[in-house]
Amino acid sequence: MAKRSDLPFEPKKKKGATKSAKALAAAAVRSNTSKSPAKPAKSTGIPEIVSQRMVTRMAIFCGTPTLLGLMTFPLSYFIVHEGWFKLPNVAVVIASLGLFGLGALGLSYGILSASWDEHEQGSWLGWREFRTNFGRVVESWQVYQAQRSQNAE
Repeated sequence: MAKRSDLPFEPKKKKGATKSAKALAAAAVRSNTSKSPAKPAKSTGIPEIVSQRMVTRMAIFCGTPTLLGLMTFPLSYFIVHEGWFKLPNVAVVIASLGLFGLGALGLSYGILSASWDEHEQGSWLGWREFRTNFGRVVESWQVYQAQRSQNAE
């Protein structure tokens, strides 16, 4: 089984410090029941700059086709009302559904096409970052499936 590569913002793990899920749960219960005040946990979330980069890309890649999908109905009404040509209802519905579908795909592409490295902006279209990040997602899914099947045995 191939070892997956860490994400740029993923905390570094100590070698040999793997604990089972039961041990981690027991430690969490002990820490919550102790009388000493708990120390604030180190933030392991997505860094703010990476999060903003993802939100910007999601707004562009999802917002543009969604707005175009919303505009198909008034635009088609205007075309038919002015008598430029007759549009079949099915064509308007298919066009709007296609644009809404592109908007839904744009959400995922916006997240995966952003550079997950804090110090690297990434390219404008983000195709190279998409391939890298999609590979990471597939790799982590394969590791998850392998662990799941190992635990089932």
